[in-house]
Amino acid sequence: MSSETTSDSAMSMFEVHPSSHPRTLAERTAALEHLAFGTVFSDHMAHAVWTPDAGWHDQRVEAYAPISLDPAAAVLHYAQEIFEGLKAYRHADGSVWAFRPEANAARFAASAHRLALPELPAAQFLGSIEALVATDLEWVPGSAGSSLYLRPFMFASEPFLGVRPSKQVDYLLIASPSGPYFTSGFQPVSIWVAEDYHRAGPGGTGAAKCGGNYAASLLPQQQAIENGCAQVCFLDAATNTYLEELGGMNVFIVTDDGEVHTPALTGTILEGVTRRSILQLLADDGRRVNERQISLAEITEQIASGRITEVFACGTAAVVTPVGALKSTGFDLTVGDGVAGAVTQWLYQHLTDLQYGRVEDPYGWMRRLA
Repeated sequence: MSSETTSDSAMSMFEVHPSSHPRTLAERTAALEHLAFGTVFSDHMAHAVWTPDAGWHDQRVEAYAPISLDPAAAVLHYAQEIFEGLKAYRHADGSVWAFRPEANAARFAASAHRLALPELPAAQFLGSIEALVATDLEWVPGSAGSSLYLRPFMFASEPFLGVRPSKQVDYLLIASPSGPYFTSGFQPVSIWVAEDYHRAGPGGTGAAKCGGNYAASLLPQQQAIENGCAQVCFLDAATNTYLEELGGMNVFIVTDDGEVHTPALTGTILEGVTRRSILQLLADDGRRVNERQISLAEITEQIASGRITEVFACGTAAVVTPVGALKSTGFDLTVGDGVAGAVTQWLYQHLTDLQYGRVEDPYGWMRRLA
């Protein structure tokens, strides 16, 4: 069952310093009226600092404001930073819940380890979320399909020029009331397969959620848009043969026998929290799920033959997104009949019903924040 209480001790780790200039009710109402994704931010942010001698300290919730950064701050020169993404959902009774934040805390720590950053204990990660949401509770929207997107991030703030881990690190958490990631909502999108660019290589940072991975996706993402596609899908860097993931989402395929397939985690793919949840839901629904290498040649052949009936992508921002077409320089293929398939629709509905509290949570995935 759902986790129904917040942790007072975790929240108390972050001392609240209320903003002296919060938005008025009228200003907040106007900001929440027409929500896009990631363009409006709440009145406060959580902040903590790490140094080798003091560890994590100065933990507080304070007014959302620009941060002061030395021009020699290590993050600006060596990209030592990580981030996470999760959401707070307002339920029909007014309560506010997060979806599997403990999984985000664990992945944040794993990303920190890979980037030689100090790991933030899970209790402090969760405490920052609970303290910020409690402070900015009025910023959690209640309109259909909306949520409060939460962005924890950590970066090397020590001013120095030299290739070594930073001896000062800042952790921040900001909140953005948001609407659907894709303005079209739950509608099929076209995906561009990048055959000349790669997101990450073996032994690299592909399994970490760090900005460099996303920076590497921006040029091929431009290429995708120029070719009428909403997202870009990458192949593996070692052989340029196997599907890995989209610029910001994991990918699945459904075959005509009802089985579901997704690229195996090989160290170059980010393990999505939504991906993990989908695997559980599918297994409990009695479907056979295969985590394996999936070649582009297999995909194009089986979409053309009708063997592949559905393709969908998943991630925190968009939840589940049907893929209606797959394109590249040598092909332009419609998946099935170009609309969302039954498995894709079921997963989207099931996940969003859980997140918004419309059905019981048998997994204990939801954590009450307020």
